[in-house]
Amino acid sequence: VQLQAFGGGLVQAGGSLRLSCIASGRIFSDYAMGWFRQAPGKEREFVAAMWWTGITTYYKDSVKGRFTISRDNAKNTVYLQMNSLNAEDTAVYYCAAGPVVVPSNARSYDYWGQGTLVTVSS
Repeated sequence: VQLQAFGGGLVQAGGSLRLSCIASGRIFSDYAMGWFRQAPGKEREFVAAMWWTGITTYYKDSVKGRFTISRDNAKNTVYLQMNSLNAEDTAVYYCAAGPVVVPSNARSYDYWGQGTLVTVSS
C-alpha cells in the first residue's frame, strides 16, 4: 500500500483546509486510516482515525468539533477537514494505514504517506 497526502498550505488562524490521502494498492476491510501530525521539536501525535469500513471515528481531544475525518472508498481516499485552525495545529500531517488494534497508536500502522505541511499564521 502506498499513501500520498496533499492539501497542506499556509492559512490564517480561524481558516480551514482539507487534506487528502490517496491510497494505492489493496486496502483491506479491517484496516484503519489515520492522520497524525508532527510539529517542530515535538513527537508525532495522533489526530484522527477511522476504519476503512464502518463509521466509527476517533479524534484527539483538542481537534474534536473542529476536524472531521471521512473517506471515499470508491476513490481510495481519506480526507481530513480542518476548521477553526489555530497556531497549535501547525505541523506536518501524515496519513497512515494498517490493520491496527488501537487507532490512536502510531506504531500500529504499517503504511505511511510522505506528509504535508500545514502552517497556521496567527
